[in-house]
Amino acid sequence: MMQELRNAGYSPDTSEVFLDVGEEDKESAVYRHSEKLAIAYALISSGKGVTIRIVKNLRMCVDCHHMAKLVSEVYGREIIVRDKTRFHHFSQGSCSCNDFW
Repeated sequence: MMQELRNAGYSPDTSEVFLDVGEEDKESAVYRHSEKLAIAYALISSGKGVTIRIVKNLRMCVDCHHMAKLVSEVYGREIIVRDKTRFHHFSQGSCSCNDFW
């Protein structure tokens, strides 16, 4: 999944990673965010066209937000994420929050 997203223009945004480690380790940490794991699992375990729904108790980070927009575009899926403050509805490469959260 990450390779297909990289081909579509994804590059990890590590600006919100505050660990004192190298850039590769920061990228590795960002790849393991719960939203990404949930979306990847939903893609392999559900049928084509099924809406992906995720609920979390923390705010969604910028990198996961950007990645979810790309997944909705590349895989043609609708993704609904309920985070700490609002619902994000990703469809066709855009989000209902207009990138304001």
